[in-house]
Amino acid sequence: MIINLAFSPCPNDTFIFDALVNDKIDTEGLDFRIVLSDVEQLNKWSMQHRFHVTKLSYYAFTKCFNSYKILNSGSAIGEGCGPILIKKPNTVLCDSSKIAIPGEYTTANMLLGLAYPYLKNKDAIVFSEIEKLVLQNNYDAGVIIHENRFTYKERGLIKEQDLGDFWHNETNLPIPLGGIVVSRDLSLDVQYKIDRVIMQSIKYAFANKTYLSEYVKSNAQEMSDDVINSHINLYVNDFSLSLGEVGKTSILKIFEKLNIDSSNIFLEER
Repeated sequence: MIINLAFSPCPNDTFIFDALVNDKIDTEGLDFRIVLSDVEQLNKWSMQHRFHVTKLSYYAFTKCFNSYKILNSGSAIGEGCGPILIKKPNTVLCDSSKIAIPGEYTTANMLLGLAYPYLKNKDAIVFSEIEKLVLQNNYDAGVIIHENRFTYKERGLIKEQDLGDFWHNETNLPIPLGGIVVSRDLSLDVQYKIDRVIMQSIKYAFANKTYLSEYVKSNAQEMSDDVINSHINLYVNDFSLSLGEVGKTSILKIFEKLNIDSSNIFLEER
């Protein structure tokens, strides 16, 4: 059976899906057709229900949960891994400040709205360009995600607020950044099969973590091995293997904050 699967080229995603994509595990008869794209593009596609299985931001999921369910495996949830609002030294933020965000439908943008409701002058920018645009004074501040949390200090930028810390202080829960969802149109047997295969892919990755695969490195060409490993260690953890009750509670908290019904959003564990 052909399954269309979309995820980002970021190291945490390629680390998770390497074994699945490159036939290192048994895919139980599923033939995965892969598309890689920036997370905000994935978010937009998820609202069009373009793929059987896709990575997306959990904020974007609140807008397409009628089409998808959250898989038990593959999520990016944790502490110390949230988006960071950065700026140049001596910059003071106010109502008119211009802010670069990594996408309208990212969890980063949702967190910025919760923490700084007065910062409404926002532009969606490809996440990898945000640091440069703040340094060039195109924006007063920017919300960075992914590997940029390891590089902003070297470029002379400072932290205004770790939005993951903000979330944790507000909720006492880890921050649910993004996850893998499966189309409700697929049969339950196929949904569970996909979840199993992704879990096996992650288990394979953890068991072979002593070296970086060519698949991961080839999709992160501008990153050093140290940055790639730091990225993986930050975003791939026990929650990626299995959401557990704490992981599920953190996702449900987003729906609660946004006053959206959250019934039947998970693929229930068998």
